[in-house]
Amino acid sequence: MLKMEKVNKVYRTDMIETHALNSFDLEVKAGEFVSVMGPSGCGKTTFLNIAGLLDTFDGGRYSLDGDDVSRLTDAQMSRIRNRKIGFIFQTFNLIPDLDVVDNVDVPLRYRKVSGQERKRAIEEALMTVGLTSRASHYPSQLSGGQQQRVAIARALVGKPKLILADEPTGNLDSLMAREILDLLGTINREGTTIIMVTHDPELAARAGRQIHLLDGRLIDLQADQVIPLYRARKSFPASI
Repeated sequence: MLKMEKVNKVYRTDMIETHALNSFDLEVKAGEFVSVMGPSGCGKTTFLNIAGLLDTFDGGRYSLDGDDVSRLTDAQMSRIRNRKIGFIFQTFNLIPDLDVVDNVDVPLRYRKVSGQERKRAIEEALMTVGLTSRASHYPSQLSGGQQQRVAIARALVGKPKLILADEPTGNLDSLMAREILDLLGTINREGTTIIMVTHDPELAARAGRQIHLLDGRLIDLQADQVIPLYRARKSFPASI
């Protein structure tokens, strides 16, 4: 489904080079539910942006769903994002002036899907997340958990093969966080590949597989020489 080989990403200023990903290797198979953890500044967000074709990289190879996507134009990346990838963000990223139906409809409009097909797809997505009765509500009329369910419906409506979730429970209380993870688990069992970045070990443990990043690389937390360094870095501030 997703394979990165020796991927490098460097952010440069006049004085400093920051290696956000450093010879990064990862393979995620179709149907997996993978959680990504690591200290602040380790490269989690950079990885997610590259995986979602929201950012480019400086070296290496990235293949998605069997296709090499290492060197695509902006237009090509946009088409693949719209058809194959769904995004869930910590801050929901809903459009406040649109009701639930219209927020979920956004990616379908970009695809130029017919009105009847859009209506059917939106109804199915809202039923999946349990928000059919809130279809005409605006984001300001919904709880945080309900807003995140709208965001999940928006990610699902185009039937993507891959969902990328960036701290999807970060703005929710513990009860609602568990409910959102239950929903993601159900979606995954139906065949959608999910990669989720989280700081919460309890939530990460509910994924089928856990990976950890440190200094832009995958690390093995069972290795004695890595564990103390990882723990020491947990309190460091982040900009990546």
